[in-house]
Amino acid sequence: MGNEALSAEETESVDFGAVQKSEEFQTLRSRHRKFVFPVLAVCLVWYLLYVVLAGWATDFMSTPVFGHVNIGIILGLAQVVTTFAVTMWYVSYANKKLDPIAADIRNEIEDEIEQEAGR
Repeated sequence: MGNEALSAEETESVDFGAVQKSEEFQTLRSRHRKFVFPVLAVCLVWYLLYVVLAGWATDFMSTPVFGHVNIGIILGLAQVVTTFAVTMWYVSYANKKLDPIAADIRNEIEDEIEQEAGR
């Protein structure tokens, strides 16, 4: 498997509709969606909660925790930490569950193109 994308001319003969209907591709898409949609929903709720608290619970958000650091600052920093944590989690998940299937699909397509070129 190479790291360079095939040119448009090389992929003209590939039936991408059939690839999308293949069991491997359906598994890949299903695994991707089963991870992304729930995590997206949780992150959106977490973010909207922060925005709502910042807009309507100002007394709560301005509660001092220590020194000049208040709950709003801590929750804001937690948003950033959440972003990095979800990114690391997705990369790990993709490396283990998605990339091997995607590599298999790509290898099958490239093998098919090589066989046609050799004819």
